[in-house]
Amino acid sequence: MLETSARLLRLLSLLQTPREWSGGELARRLEVSTRTVRNDVERLRQLGYPVTGTRGSDGGYRLAAGTAMPPLLLDDEEAVAVAVGLRTAAGGGITGIEETSLRALAKLEQVLPSRLRGRVNALQTYTVKVTSDRGPRVDAAVLTTIAAACRDRERMRFDYRDHGGAASVRSVEPYRLVNWGRRWYLVAWDTERRDWRTFRVDRLAPLTPTGPRFAPRDLPDDDVAAYVARRVGSAPWRVSVSVTVHAPAERMAERVPPSAGMFEAVDAETCVFRTGADNPEMVAVWLGMLGADFEATEPPELVEHLRALASRYHRATPGAGG
Repeated sequence: MLETSARLLRLLSLLQTPREWSGGELARRLEVSTRTVRNDVERLRQLGYPVTGTRGSDGGYRLAAGTAMPPLLLDDEEAVAVAVGLRTAAGGGITGIEETSLRALAKLEQVLPSRLRGRVNALQTYTVKVTSDRGPRVDAAVLTTIAAACRDRERMRFDYRDHGGAASVRSVEPYRLVNWGRRWYLVAWDTERRDWRTFRVDRLAPLTPTGPRFAPRDLPDDDVAAYVARRVGSAPWRVSVSVTVHAPAERMAERVPPSAGMFEAVDAETCVFRTGADNPEMVAVWLGMLGADFEATEPPELVEHLRALASRYHRATPGAGG
């Protein structure tokens, strides 16, 4: 009986991978006959696991979605990742899932082996999460609605407020959700403007129901995260600058957070830093973090602020002249 139970667990673990398995493949993996595989599949179905099967040379077995959530098998690394993710979600950032994350975490930690519980606790104890009350919070229901529309390739309509607060109703073909900095962004094809657009998720309110299905387009960039970073980096800030920095782009990118801006290499020892903010003081913060020489020639308000800042720092230096 123990051998059969262990074999069923192994079979379930194989079926949980996102692919279809032929009876012969499963039989070889489990070192049993194809008849035993058929019997074991039937046992899993009786336990509530929705295993689908198709006949023929191209047929096989796959674990499908059912009407209820069956138990899942996780290996050590997956269990640690899920536990850490649940603890992070319980701490906030996405509204509406804190309580459910805590409930799921309690169930998982109850059955975690002590060796894995120790790893999770170590990660939690020695990892510091930097939070900001100024960061926008996104409702979990909004994220799941958008993700489902991306998955099902269904058009979406939503109310949207732009950077200046102007309201509009947008109709899009949604493709990807990107978490960048402290914000969530939707990459979508705007059906009215006939172009790709990036939307702040905390500024949109989905309208139901979703629209008709659409044929997929080629994404504007193979690296969607980099695409969003470029678009967000060129957002209409009140103060937008391009600064020549006398240091390699790769090294500079390690000194400031991704939300600060973009670095474009000019040569091996020079790059251009494109950044912006609602005031010159914030831009000066980013520039001060570079730790390298740079040239800022515009806009005038930034140049003036940098000069005033340089004078203030000079006066603060012990022994500095007037």
